[in-house]
Amino acid sequence: MRIVEPCFTILDELDQQSLAVRIEYCGRICYKSENRIDRNSAIPFVRKMAEYGHNSVLEMGVVTFMVTCATFEPLQALYFLQPKFLQIDQLESHCLIITGSIRAFREMLINHPGDGISRSIGLFLRDRHPYFFEALPVSETAPPQGISVEKVPLSAVEQFAPQLLAKHRHLAVKFIVSRAVTHELVRHRPCTFLQESQRYCRYSADKFGNEVSFIKPVFFEPQSEEFAIWRQSMEAMEQQYFRLLETSTPQAARTVLPNSCKTEIIVYTNLLEWRHIFNLRTAAAAEPSMREVMIPLQQAMQDRYPSIFL
Repeated sequence: MRIVEPCFTILDELDQQSLAVRIEYCGRICYKSENRIDRNSAIPFVRKMAEYGHNSVLEMGVVTFMVTCATFEPLQALYFLQPKFLQIDQLESHCLIITGSIRAFREMLINHPGDGISRSIGLFLRDRHPYFFEALPVSETAPPQGISVEKVPLSAVEQFAPQLLAKHRHLAVKFIVSRAVTHELVRHRPCTFLQESQRYCRYSADKFGNEVSFIKPVFFEPQSEEFAIWRQSMEAMEQQYFRLLETSTPQAARTVLPNSCKTEIIVYTNLLEWRHIFNLRTAAAAEPSMREVMIPLQQAMQDRYPSIFL
């Protein structure tokens, strides 16, 4: 049995990597297979995710585009489609800023292959990242005339005015927390989540140290009677889990594991939603284990984006 402190890491350095690299890094947290990452592993990994329809993994790559149209008709057509999971702002009469995940752009193309803007963005991405768009309805024809698509680099997104920055800047945070905390985190609908899977992770394996890890509870002092009771309970659950693994699969044995189990989760969303999360999860009435990580995370975000997190 291992007891660990809760913590978080803002994955802003990951934003400097390619889409395939960042998606692989996030995706492998589910199986705790980060040891399989090498210089050639990213594209085969994301190609498999796209082929199998593991859409939550493809949500971990976000791109911002500036779309300029010669006339208003393509913009009007896009609005009528009501595309899902996109942030869209109109800069000028014929110019849009559109931010979305690889999943969002794939589904926009699948659902609306005849739409000019959907097709133009799909062709743009297909030319640069074909492994995301294999077997999708993107032909070899030229993009529709009168529609220009330009990728907005992250450095330019960072220079947006606060109102646009909050909507179009997405940031991922990796948490090491208890299952009790992640049960609450995943209730934030506009976010994307990837989490360590007890269904596939076998904690009796060497890479887990042949032990189950538990998050130190914020509620009990280490020398208290309550902490001793908690520790004895975790030791008993670990023993029962290992006994079940002798004859059962991890997905069956996990049924005895408690909320105190350590888990890793990546939460990915825009700054506007992070602000909403902090408003809820740092309040005096919020769950203490949540406040334990959210209060210092909020301070770190304030240091990075003072115009958003006042």
